[in-house]
Amino acid sequence: MPHAVNAQTRLHQLNKALESGTFIKVRQMLNGMSPAEIAHLIESVPPDARAILWRMVNAEVEGEVLQYLNDEILNQIVKKMGTQELTSVLEDLDTDDLADILQTLPKAVTRQVLNSLDSMNRKRLEAVFEYPDDSAGGLMNTDTITVRPNITLDVVQRYLRRHEEIPEMTDNVLVVNRRGQFIGLLPLTKLLVSKPSMTVREAMRSDVEAIHADMHRRDVANLFEHQDLISAPVVDENKILLGRITIDDVVDVIREDADHSLMSMAGLDEEEDIFAPVFTASRRRSVWLGVNTLTAFIAAGVMGLFADTIEKVVALAILSPVVASMGGIAGSQTLTLVIRGMALGHVGFANARLLLSREVAVGFVNGMIWALIIGSVASYWWGDTSIGLVIAAATLINLIAAAVAGASLPLILKRVNIDPALSAGVILTTVTDVVGFASFLGLASIVYN
Repeated sequence: MPHAVNAQTRLHQLNKALESGTFIKVRQMLNGMSPAEIAHLIESVPPDARAILWRMVNAEVEGEVLQYLNDEILNQIVKKMGTQELTSVLEDLDTDDLADILQTLPKAVTRQVLNSLDSMNRKRLEAVFEYPDDSAGGLMNTDTITVRPNITLDVVQRYLRRHEEIPEMTDNVLVVNRRGQFIGLLPLTKLLVSKPSMTVREAMRSDVEAIHADMHRRDVANLFEHQDLISAPVVDENKILLGRITIDDVVDVIREDADHSLMSMAGLDEEEDIFAPVFTASRRRSVWLGVNTLTAFIAAGVMGLFADTIEKVVALAILSPVVASMGGIAGSQTLTLVIRGMALGHVGFANARLLLSREVAVGFVNGMIWALIIGSVASYWWGDTSIGLVIAAATLINLIAAAVAGASLPLILKRVNIDPALSAGVILTTVTDVVGFASFLGLASIVYN
């Protein structure tokens, strides 16, 4: 909470300084912040102010600031930079951070930047580009320290001292054989406290499983969480060491996946610029509104089938939204639970049947409880026991249907390679509306006709 307050205070001070034209003060404020804080401020102001702020960022931290910006704002800034300037800004970034930025840029720009790099850095980047950006290979950094198993710890220490600095988040030295295959880890703590005459083979951990380069980044995040890792080696199918993944990259994955799930529920991109131009934002949101309009007309069409019954009993028109709303809420609870479970690796096709039966049971219990409550209220309100029984039965049916849809939709969509977070909500709403209206009005038409 203090961080949020400080961020808002800085933003308020910055806006006041920009409005008053005291750019020297703005520059001093920016130069006193970390790259992540600068990026946060740039994202928090309108586009015109962003251009002013970017010109005031110190050249030596521009690359680090870029890596914290969302893709849309990053592209806005990069478009105004020449290849030479962009290369200069990015040259000191770690390979994985540089790859992340280049993968968001147009291919022509990426190609120009790659051609301007020296051969070693180009090879490192090309190694990362061989793998999808949502895989361990796309996430890894190729900057590693490796040693052979037959040398002594004294030799390792002298080798490390020859480096001006070691890669960030280095908690282990990676051990490889002559063919470059990963065979173990030498923890720095072990290196510091062991006898210098001990060999690497004697001191290393050989029980460590390296991460395969094709592993999905969500599985990588789960592995780091379960094993409390700071870094982990990445290998190819022949166990050749390719690089390593560090905890800061995994934190980014967790945050991005959380943003994606949250924004996708509303049909928005997680890289959505909060200060995007009005017509741009309207166009993007209109697509989702159009989909929802279509589903609303489907539900309305179902109600239209029972127009004669509704004309006879006015209460049906008033009470219909209650049944649909109850189903929508119950389904959303199940849907959210399942999507979260899938993201954490707790839910899959192996336990789908068990999950479905559990959610149906929950839907039945809640359906019975709320059917009794809603039916009693409706009977008392309209002085008609029949309408209470009808709405009670419809509520039970819809809550069970909502449980089935909420539990199964994410798995079905995953099976056909559609993001559940993006589309499951709309389908669920349609299902609960249609089932709710059809069951309530269908039962009513039987009773009142």
